[in-house]
Amino acid sequence: MPPKKKQTTPTTHRTPRPKPEMDVNIADLEPKNVELLSRYVTDEGRILPRKYTGFPAQHQRRLTRAIKRARQMLLMK
Repeated sequence: MPPKKKQTTPTTHRTPRPKPEMDVNIADLEPKNVELLSRYVTDEGRILPRKYTGFPAQHQRRLTRAIKRARQMLLMK
């Protein structure tokens, strides 16, 4: 008896999110700069991960901290 083939289900591929420009000065990542920070947040309010922002780990942590502080000051959703 021949071995059974595994049934494959068609997978749907998501379109990748566009990467924002990396010409951001790290000093500009502060909570009061809401216009810049809102580029790295989805419509639902989620912070974009590193693979979409293209930031190194230290910059991503600073970005996350700035977004969370802006939320605390009620500047962002």
